[in-house]
Amino acid sequence: MPIYIMLSTLTDEGRKTIKKHPERIEEVNREIESMGSKVLAQYAVLGEYDFLNILEAPNNEAIAKLSIELGSRGTIQIITLPAIPVEDFIARMDK
Repeated sequence: MPIYIMLSTLTDEGRKTIKKHPERIEEVNREIESMGSKVLAQYAVLGEYDFLNILEAPNNEAIAKLSIELGSRGTIQIITLPAIPVEDFIARMDK
């Protein structure tokens, strides 16, 4: 399945939610799985973004729908990037 990097920044509302209910992060991960995608790794980060997630999704349309669904809640701003494993990238360059 294709891999995607999702960078997210919490809004004021999102920070309030996470402060009161940090378990909400895991609830959202389960929602992501119910939408057909899977969180492979997740990190809280410092700097411009609050979270870095590595996800699997069936295709670009599925990850776009997921990004819209999560972003429409008003608790996070999302940037989603398709990722190509380096081995696959090298193999494609050799052709």
